[in-house]
Amino acid sequence: MLELCRRLTEHYNIHILAPHAAGSQFETMLEGMRVTRYRYFFPRLENLAYRGGILENLKQNRCRYGLIPFFLLFQTLAIQKMLRRFPFDLIHAHWIIPQGACAVLTSHLHRTGPPLLCTSHGGDLYGLNSIPMVWLKRFVLNRAEVVTTVSRKMRHDVGSLGIDRGKIHVIPMGVDLQTRFVPSVRQKTTKSLLFVGRLVEKKGLRFLIEALPEIIEKHPDAKLRVAGDGQELSAMKKLANDIGMAGHVHFLGAVANEILPGLYQTSDVVVFPSIVAAGGDREGFGLVLVEALGCECAIVATNLPATRDIIQNGTTALVVRQKDARQIAAKVVQLLNDPKLRNSLGTRGRQHVLQQFDWTAISAQYMDLIHSVIRNNSTYGQTAQKQN
Repeated sequence: MLELCRRLTEHYNIHILAPHAAGSQFETMLEGMRVTRYRYFFPRLENLAYRGGILENLKQNRCRYGLIPFFLLFQTLAIQKMLRRFPFDLIHAHWIIPQGACAVLTSHLHRTGPPLLCTSHGGDLYGLNSIPMVWLKRFVLNRAEVVTTVSRKMRHDVGSLGIDRGKIHVIPMGVDLQTRFVPSVRQKTTKSLLFVGRLVEKKGLRFLIEALPEIIEKHPDAKLRVAGDGQELSAMKKLANDIGMAGHVHFLGAVANEILPGLYQTSDVVVFPSIVAAGGDREGFGLVLVEALGCECAIVATNLPATRDIIQNGTTALVVRQKDARQIAAKVVQLLNDPKLRNSLGTRGRQHVLQQFDWTAISAQYMDLIHSVIRNNSTYGQTAQKQN
């Protein structure tokens, strides 16, 4: 989302509204973009957002449900305050709930307001399935001027809520495949496996760790690097220790974006064992898959809708069933045994993602969509260029 905002600054003044967190500034400028962070509770208890996302934070501590009314209230008030201060041409809400809901509520309070572009990234669509939440999702999406999803399967599922399919567009988040996520000129680290993602249930790291004993049996010098942080960190460390794999797993913690390309470039196999979580939450779009393919990595990934838009089994990656540790192990061993196959998958994978997911193409799609929304809005269509 930050990279999308960067790209849009070429045509618009961007103002980002985000929840406050310990150590962050309330008002700041970031690469030419104004950032406002709103406070929603006492500082040490502002832990509903970030570090895995709202849904995962709620799973970790159910007491955080008590923060939700304050989160919604103060986000809505923050939007109202911003609308009074600045002549916005469009609001782009990432996630249907809570951001989309707060934007719709604010528009009702103001009677008239800028048009709403609402983007669903997956967790909001699949992880909130009670009857009131489904009703709220439908309410928000029906009132958005336009809706974007990050995969074709999500477009279908949004349409299944009764939303006009004509206003639903599939535009995934992009990746810088020209200067950042590029192939390495260096030799890859021998027998190095990589997992990248938040340590939450839907990422499926458990099944990769459970696959390690079979992998190590065939390749005793193999190592797994885990790049990411989240609520399941302690549980995953314990699992690795319990099955005797602690010496083969290196937990790197949260990794800065500038470090990620080097991790991909020095890995023989990158594994994405994502699953559909118990509550229905799942990936909306496998952005890390695109990053890895941009670096010409050999990939093992589970067969989910979020991956089908990106990879083809046997052509750009090897696909396995979700929650199947034995199949993960077999495919990883196959790739470790076959350098030629690893190279061919990586080469074809990069060619494929370059055509569809580079930021140049993605940001152009968003700019075209935003221009059309502002132009077609009778109240706010007069200032489409270089406005908030």
